[in-house]
Amino acid sequence: MNASAGFPIDLILFGMIAAFLVLRLRSILGRRTGYERPPQPYQPMQPNPQAPVIDAQAEPAASAARQLPDPASPVGQTLARMPVIDRTFAPPGFLAGAEKAFTMIVAAFAAGDRVTLRGLLADDTYRAFETAISAREAAGQSQVSELRGIQSATIEAAELRNTVAQITVRFVSDQVSVLRDKDGKEVSGTDAVTELTDIWTFERDLTAADPTWRLVAARSA
Repeated sequence: MNASAGFPIDLILFGMIAAFLVLRLRSILGRRTGYERPPQPYQPMQPNPQAPVIDAQAEPAASAARQLPDPASPVGQTLARMPVIDRTFAPPGFLAGAEKAFTMIVAAFAAGDRVTLRGLLADDTYRAFETAISAREAAGQSQVSELRGIQSATIEAAELRNTVAQITVRFVSDQVSVLRDKDGKEVSGTDAVTELTDIWTFERDLTAADPTWRLVAARSA
């Protein structure tokens, strides 16, 4: 039977591939912890007109409980070595910037904003996000992601290899995340507020003129 006599087989295969990519990226962006809150009024975040940068000198905002490691711990000692290379680096400012980057990346992925993602993601991470966005667009699907609040942001690990620094942050957030088909029907996720836990690793060469810390790894907890 040819394709014109029945339902196109290539559309079925493409739909399966698209669904696989969405599920794979969902494991990157986080998963539910089993605790869902009832819907709450959405308060949109103010757009940032500046270029997406995690600024080590940024003043911390009061939107999340930020937790820094004990200065005497191995992680704390690694963080203490970073200002020797880049005197502008400070863990509280980094954590404030990481929280801002988290907000921007979640929103940019939902909107299919490749420009913002390109500026905040390492090459491999960007390719994974871009592939999922392209598959979603080809399938006529739309991603709705509303970040209702970040409960906590915690520095869990730090590594310094020569001048290249990596810092891992655990984010616990309340989100609405749902994937809809072209008719507006739910494909995955839920429109209920759900608590998600994400562990993201950011990297930067501390001697580089570019102050941006880019996302190099992400997983759910």
